[in-house]
Amino acid sequence: MLGRVVSISSDVPATGVPFVEGVDQTIIKRPWPGARARRVSPAQVVTAIAGLGVTCQAGDVKHVFLCGNPALDLACTLRARRTAPFETLDAPDRLGAWYVESGLVDALAPCEESDLALAVEVREAIYELVTARLAGDGYDAEALSLVNETARRPPAAPQLTAEGRWVEATPAQALSTVARHAVELLSGPEVPLMKECANPECTKIFIDRSRGGRREWCGMESCGNKVKAAAYRARKKEAQTAG
Repeated sequence: MLGRVVSISSDVPATGVPFVEGVDQTIIKRPWPGARARRVSPAQVVTAIAGLGVTCQAGDVKHVFLCGNPALDLACTLRARRTAPFETLDAPDRLGAWYVESGLVDALAPCEESDLALAVEVREAIYELVTARLAGDGYDAEALSLVNETARRPPAAPQLTAEGRWVEATPAQALSTVARHAVELLSGPEVPLMKECANPECTKIFIDRSRGGRREWCGMESCGNKVKAAAYRARKKEAQTAG
């Protein structure tokens, strides 16, 4: 599976796995290859959502994790940058939801407006660095400084509990963790695997770990099927005109 869409609501924990009465433990799947798979109790999951203020007041919050790295996933929270920019992190609680849904943390202190403003700045800096690397250009000095400064701050630290591994963090610690992923990605062996989605309207950048490097889309449902359907309609219209 290339990615997943998860949501937070009153009966769905941050993992996207529905709460089932009588089930003692819930398995949280990996949102990207290499991420840890966690086994925690439903009570812990409910506490992470209901008790720490990450449920969106406007209803269910949906975030897409298709990029293969949390730094890239954060960068794509501003969608369709070139055509019709759509901001998914438009409130502090949506940022908190993203951190928990991403699997980086299990529980998060409430996000403030200042946390959101900084996260958006770091997100844009990450996007600037990633696109520069894709284009073979040099790094913007301000973007580089901001990402490095954020990565130097204390990250989210795992703790051992009776149920297993548990990560409780502040928004600043969660953001530092994302920045560290950006540093590792851009200085690591997967740089040649980074691609922008082939949908001209999409600006998501993902890591192509497919066999032979043939992946074209951030996701088939979100972009691949849409582009293929549009191409089919265009060919059909052209054939009808020619006939």
